[in-house]
Amino acid sequence: MLWSFAAWSQYDDGKVLLTGGVGSIDGAGGGGITPWAVINGYGTRDGINAGVRYTFAYLPDYSLNSISLNIGFYDRLELSYAYSVLPTGGTFDTLGLVFDLLNDIVATGIEPFNTTIKMDIYGAKLRLFGDAVYNSQSLIPQVAIGGFYKENKNKVLLKTLQANKAKDWEGYISATKIFFPISTLFNVTARYTSANQTGLTGFGGGDKNDREIRFEGSIAHLLNKRTAVGVEYAQHGDNLDDRSVALGNEGNINLTPVTNLLSGLGLNIGNTLTQLDESDWMDVFVAFAPSKNLSFTFAYAMLGNITLTPEQHGFYASFQASF
Repeated sequence: MLWSFAAWSQYDDGKVLLTGGVGSIDGAGGGGITPWAVINGYGTRDGINAGVRYTFAYLPDYSLNSISLNIGFYDRLELSYAYSVLPTGGTFDTLGLVFDLLNDIVATGIEPFNTTIKMDIYGAKLRLFGDAVYNSQSLIPQVAIGGFYKENKNKVLLKTLQANKAKDWEGYISATKIFFPISTLFNVTARYTSANQTGLTGFGGGDKNDREIRFEGSIAHLLNKRTAVGVEYAQHGDNLDDRSVALGNEGNINLTPVTNLLSGLGLNIGNTLTQLDESDWMDVFVAFAPSKNLSFTFAYAMLGNITLTPEQHGFYASFQASF
């Protein structure tokens, strides 16, 4: 009770509307697909602010549901947690019907009409220097470092997709600056990771889990104090490009030679079993904040190839409450 009263007495929402970001699918404050250097919420250096968020993305073969919580401490430290659920469809349903006949022999993690990927994401972010908002006359951005620990729950499916690991960490550094004379925010992030599809299809590929630096960016323009529009980009890797699905409890039955043979014979199933080149992600969005306690974000997400399925473009909506 005493702690709750003390924490509530430190509540603060002194920042300008929308300058704390709307939150990424990883749970960190920022845009929809990339973290920013800002500490999420409206807390200043004088207090604490928290937020909860629900995100839904509808794609041709997938639908992502994510809930997240983050807490900002004195505009210096941010802690976050996100839980993502990704039911699959389309090609995975087709494979599930085929592999269902094999499930008594080998585990694949793919079930007809019931394949679901779940992931826990724990995050932390520390502001190093700079102020993205109140030093608009300076060219020095706000800079923060952060990291995530991600744990994918469908380990058997990840072996089938030939991912190297089901859980891993990521690190990043972000620089964010708002130029109020032109009402525009710029953000650049460098992420050190081995994730496939942000970790939804595991980390690394085959017997390697080599991390690399990938670049991300955001531009957001404030139409007025309550509304912003923008675009985002996130570079992705190639760990699973052109790998077939694999069988066996440890994913040790590689079907790549078989799929190559079937494709050479003109049989489409060879292509069906082979993963496509992972695409970089992009989105265009509009964010609206009627108050500091509530914001809505709507976007069109262009995610491209995801594992076995091409052209995964669709709509994204996120709802955030701050307190």
